[in-house]
Amino acid sequence: MKRAITPTQIERIMRDDDFIVSKTNPKGIITYCNPIFVEFSGYTEDELLGVQHNIIRHPDMPRAAFKLVWDTIATGKEVFAYVKNLSKDGGFYWVLAHITPDVDTHGRITGYTSVRRCPTRPAVETVSAVYTQMLQAEKQAGARDAIAAGTQVLVDVMKAKDMRYEELVFAL
Repeated sequence: MKRAITPTQIERIMRDDDFIVSKTNPKGIITYCNPIFVEFSGYTEDELLGVQHNIIRHPDMPRAAFKLVWDTIATGKEVFAYVKNLSKDGGFYWVLAHITPDVDTHGRITGYTSVRRCPTRPAVETVSAVYTQMLQAEKQAGARDAIAAGTQVLVDVMKAKDMRYEELVFAL
């Protein structure tokens, strides 16, 4: 069971040569985590293995962002996304995540691999502002319509910039 963690304003900044790596089964249960993941999450390897990857989900992350990620990888496509993660001590760290489906010889998804690296400060500032707008829309819409409301904010940003999602991520 996930413990209640009170988020703080203490940020951990990844080093430029850091790569956080984890693998999950198709349901998002962690099956592998590298030492850098252990370091930034603040959990031990034993605390991470066998639990949902959302153990590090920060409450500042909009639900619509995770729906976009899951909808994309469930179709067998890779996705890139900026993510604010929550450490065990309440601190946080931003990553640029590259998530790919793992497939067997028949093309069936057997799990997912995520490699996260240090994002640029300007990208974090930009995406943080978008996520704040998405969260506000989700809260105003209520639980039933939250994801649609958050998604609409992202769609509006993409339309205003005349970019697809991938183009927007790589432009930051």
